[in-house]
Amino acid sequence: MQRLYFLIPDKETTSNIANELNAMGLTKDHLHVLGKDWRPLEKEGVPTATLIQTTDVANASKRGLVIGGAIGAVLGLVIHYILEGTNLVWMLVGMTIFGALFGVWTSTMLGVSVHDVKISEFEKPIKGGAMLMMADVPDDREGDYRAVIRRHHPEVVIDKVTSREKKAHLGQGR
Repeated sequence: MQRLYFLIPDKETTSNIANELNAMGLTKDHLHVLGKDWRPLEKEGVPTATLIQTTDVANASKRGLVIGGAIGAVLGLVIHYILEGTNLVWMLVGMTIFGALFGVWTSTMLGVSVHDVKISEFEKPIKGGAMLMMADVPDDREGDYRAVIRRHHPEVVIDKVTSREKKAHLGQGR
């Protein structure tokens, strides 16, 4: 899947684009809208973006799991050698699990407060009243979706996550 970003000047055009994308086969699970005043769109059935789509929480929790688990394993080894008589396997497993859970918890708390980098690029227009629609489209149909939106709505700015951004895990709010 490829995430496309549509910067749309107004709510009416946003609603029209959501309907067009639905007609092309995208479900509401694949569309997410972010904007200053999104409540009227929600009443029309246009799906709004959640913290998972607009922040770094998903990637942060993955990093927390890995880093916390590794630190927990190291601490398990250290504690085993400091406290004689402990079972190495249970200490290692227990501290790894504890570290992983603690890492997920702390990194999720931080990730919720960090905007997705790609969304941050559109922050100024969004504050000015524009709407940002994120659409998760199949890789092989990306061109079709772009063409339809460009043909019907030339005023819409279309962007996507580049390969460099993918490698750096940027613009991947889920």
